[in-house]
Amino acid sequence: MTIGNTVWRAISGLLVAATLVPLATAAPSIMAAGGDGGREWQFQVLLDGDEIGYHRFELVEDGDQHRVISEASFTVRFLFFDAYRYEHSNEELWRDGCLQRMEAQTEVNGKSLAVLGRQIEDGFVVATGGDESTISECVMSFAYWSPEFLEQERLLNSQTGEYVPVTIEPVSEELLKVRGEEVEAIRYSLDAGKLDMQLWYSPEREWLGLESTTKGGRLLRYVLL
Repeated sequence: MTIGNTVWRAISGLLVAATLVPLATAAPSIMAAGGDGGREWQFQVLLDGDEIGYHRFELVEDGDQHRVISEASFTVRFLFFDAYRYEHSNEELWRDGCLQRMEAQTEVNGKSLAVLGRQIEDGFVVATGGDESTISECVMSFAYWSPEFLEQERLLNSQTGEYVPVTIEPVSEELLKVRGEEVEAIRYSLDAGKLDMQLWYSPEREWLGLESTTKGGRLLRYVLL
């Protein structure tokens, strides 16, 4: 298996779209304030302890709606050349905790993938390439920092357009180093078929970190900045 395939399998379900967390539940000690009263999350991404890029999110209020913008960029080098390049951008519009619109673009080693979604009267339509499917319920994407995320049984992957079953369970209480300080954290496991990861949250359910082991045994980590 090549380096590119190894990393892609690890992140194909992991670097997915942002969703909103109600502002009343968001803790400023964890999430940095953004412009116009919005909020931002910035993560350094490590592969086997080496920095390979970043993933950041921004939440913007827009009247009774919320707009979430995410951007990720990875580069894995081998000797003197880039063995793997990954770019992901996504913009989502939310109302009353349900996804209203999605525009996601992913590029992996020059290959582009696009996922578009929109709310209609009968459900949420997801378009990938020339295919369309309709989900007849309130849709949530992979919202790692949202307390409601931890209660979901199905989530929409913005990279592939798949609406996948998930199992999310608490594992243990631990101490986790965040921004140079040890803080109390609860570790959760997430199982989504091919995707298996560990997530850390504060006792108030604020997202603190993430780890996933690739099939090649490499460790992918998100470190909150």
